Amino acid sequence: MNAYTIVKPIITEKSLSLANKKNTYTFQVSRSANKHQISEAIEELFPVKVVRVRTVTNQPEVKKTGKRRLLTSAGKVKKALVTLKPGDEINLFDISESTAE
Repeated sequence: MNAYTIVKPIITEKSLSLANKKNTYTFQVSRSANKHQISEAIEELFPVKVVRVRTVTNQPEVKKTGKRRLLTSAGKVKKALVTLKPGDEINLFDISESTAE
């Protein structure tokens, strides 16, 4: 298992809602990682059982910057939506009902 498969968790309002309602957590992963490698990495890093992994690759975002409006682009980003077995949770951040108000 590659130690660099999981880059970082993605903490947004939508990802917190998914974690709270559907027990699905969102991570930024290596672009070369497949679903089996992502599942193994999550199960190794956290004491949980992965049920399903869905991946999304976002295309580079092009922006115009500067006085001359030069085009710059951010790199591709691959995200993984990891669904856990009911009862399992990852405590990277607080997803209690009090914060969802």
